[in-house]
Amino acid sequence: MNKPTTLNFSRKLSILFLLLFGISTQIQAQRTVEKLNRGLVATRLNAEQVYINWRMLGTEPTNVSYNLYCNGKKVAGSPFTTTTNFTHQTNTDCNYYIRAIINGVEETASETATVWANQYLDIPMQIPAGGTTPDGRTYTYNVNDSSVGDVDGDGQYEIFVKWDPSNAHDNSHKGYTGNVFIDCYRLDGTLLWRIDLGKNIRAGAHYTQFMVYDLDSDGKAEIACKTADGTIDGTGTVIGSADADYRNEKGFILSGPEFLTVFNGLTGKAMASTDYLPARGGDGMGWGDNHGNRVDRFIAAVAYLDGKNPSLVMGRGYYTRLVRVAWDWRDNKLSKRWIFDSDDAENRDARGQGNHQMTVGDVDGDGKDEVCNGSNAIDDDGKKLYSNGLGHGDSLHMTDMDPDRPGQEVWQCHESPRSYGQYGLEFRDAKTGEPLWGVNGEGIDVGRGLAADIDPRHKGYEFWGSVGNLYNCKGNEIGTAKPTMNFAVWWDGDLSRELLNSNRIDKWDYTNAKSINLLTATGYRSNNGTKSTPCLSADLFGDWREEVIFRKEDNSAIRIYTTNIPTNHKLYTLMHDTQYRVAIAWQNSAYNQPPHPGFYLGTDMVPQTKPNVVTAK
Repeated sequence: MNKPTTLNFSRKLSILFLLLFGISTQIQAQRTVEKLNRGLVATRLNAEQVYINWRMLGTEPTNVSYNLYCNGKKVAGSPFTTTTNFTHQTNTDCNYYIRAIINGVEETASETATVWANQYLDIPMQIPAGGTTPDGRTYTYNVNDSSVGDVDGDGQYEIFVKWDPSNAHDNSHKGYTGNVFIDCYRLDGTLLWRIDLGKNIRAGAHYTQFMVYDLDSDGKAEIACKTADGTIDGTGTVIGSADADYRNEKGFILSGPEFLTVFNGLTGKAMASTDYLPARGGDGMGWGDNHGNRVDRFIAAVAYLDGKNPSLVMGRGYYTRLVRVAWDWRDNKLSKRWIFDSDDAENRDARGQGNHQMTVGDVDGDGKDEVCNGSNAIDDDGKKLYSNGLGHGDSLHMTDMDPDRPGQEVWQCHESPRSYGQYGLEFRDAKTGEPLWGVNGEGIDVGRGLAADIDPRHKGYEFWGSVGNLYNCKGNEIGTAKPTMNFAVWWDGDLSRELLNSNRIDKWDYTNAKSINLLTATGYRSNNGTKSTPCLSADLFGDWREEVIFRKEDNSAIRIYTTNIPTNHKLYTLMHDTQYRVAIAWQNSAYNQPPHPGFYLGTDMVPQTKPNVVTAK
C-alpha cells in the first residue's frame, strides 16, 4: 500500500530554516528615507495664542509621546500622547522645542523654533535676467514648478525652483523659447546655485522633468534631469559644447546629443552624464509625428524598484511609442537597471497607453514599486504588468481609495473615445488594470478627474471629473454638484481632504454641495495655465498635513503656507511614506498631480501602522 511521504529530521529543519529566513528577510526589508528633523513650526494665532505642530517620524513607535518646551520650561503637565500639535495660551513669543519620549525615556531636544507672525514663510527669489530670441522677441521669467530635498543632511528641506521664460511653449506650438533655469534655495532665501539648461533644452511643461531625491541613500539629495550641449551646472562648468545651437527655424530642437545628468544637490555640480535613453531615432515618426511634438514628450519619476533604495525612471513618449528607462545612482555612477519599450513584441499593447504623468507604488504587494504610466503599468523588474487599452489621459490618481477592497486603485480620465469606449472616467484595480466601474465619456476628450475623501457620509474616496457627476467608491452617484478638480490638499483638522485650485484652498460642504473658502493667497499665483497648480504641495514641515507653495505675482518671492488649524489626529509625517514621498519628486512632471500615500487616508481609516523605513546614514 502507499505510505505517506516523510522527510527526515535534517530536511525538515532545513526547510523550516528557509521558511523562517524568508519571512525574516521580508519583515526586515526596509526602505531608506531621509533623516528629517521635527519640522517644528510655531505660528501666532492672535495676541494670546501660539499654535505649534511637529513631525511624528516614521522611525518612531506608534506609542511615542512628546514634551513641548517654551524657553526651557514644559508647557503641559503631562506628555502629548495622541497628538502632535498644541495651542499655547501665551502673549509672549518664545523659543520652542520638543523632546520625544520612547519606552519611558526622554530623547534629546529637537531643533528650536521661533514664532512666525503669520501662517506662511516668504522666501525671496533671484529672478533671472530676461532676453531676446533669435527672431527678436523679448521674454522675462516666472517661477514655475518646485521640489524639495535635504541637500546638506541637516534634516531640513531646501527648495528647488524651476524658472520658465514667458515664451515657454507646448510641444504642439512653434517658436523659440528662452533658457530654463533651476535654482536651489535655503529656507532663509540663500541661493545655493543656479543651473542653466541652455539653448538646446526647449522651455515648456513637457521638456524638463527634474527629479530631486536622495538617490544613493547617503543622506543628501541629488537632482537629475535631461540636459544637452551648453547646459551650465551650478559651478559654472559647461556640459558638452558651449557653442552648439540645434534650434531650427521654428524653435524646435530635433537634432544634437541629449544627456541625462545627475547634479550634486548642495553645489549644483554635474557629477555624471550619460546618453538620454531612448534617443529620438530617425525623423521622429516612430513617436507619432516628425515636427517635434510627440517625440519630445518626456516624463519622469522616482521608484523603489528593489524595495529598499530609490531609482530614477525617465521616459519618452506616450501617444504612440512609450519607453521608460530605470537608472540607479550608486557610488557616483549611473547604471541602467532596465528598459521598457512598447516597440518590443511583448509590449506592443502598451503603445498609446501613457499619460501626461506617471505615478508609482507597490501595487502587487511584493514590497517593490511598480510604475503606472496611465493605462499601462510596469512591474519592478521592467516587465509589463498590464495594458488595458483605454488609452492616454490627462490626470491620474493611485492609492487605496476603497478600504473594503484589498490593495490600491486608480482613478483616471481618458482622451480618445475610440480607445476608452464606455470609460471616459475609469476606476480600476491598480494591480490588474481591470476596470471596476466608470463614467461615460460622452464622446469627448475627458480632460479632468480628481479623487479625494470629501464626504464622510460615504466610506472611501469620492470621485468626479469633467463629465458625469459626483460618485462614491462603489460607483454610485451621490450628487450632481461637483467641486473643483485640479488639486487636493490635507489642510484642516479632520481626515478628509480639501480642494486646492488656483490660489485658493476650499472645504467641500457636502451638506449644501458647495465650497467654503479656507484660504486665499492674495497677491500670489498658481502655475501652468488652466491647470492652476501650485509650485508645490507637500508635507514640508509641521504635522502630517500639507503645505502649499505659491509664487508672488511679480516673481520676487515664493510663499509657503502652512495650516494653523488644530487637529486631534496623530499620524506619521507623510514624507516617510515612500509612495507619497516619491509623488513629491514626480509632482513637477508634465501635468502636475496631487500626491497620494500608499495607504487609505480618510475619515474612516483604520489606525495607521508604523512605516517600514530606515533613515539614511
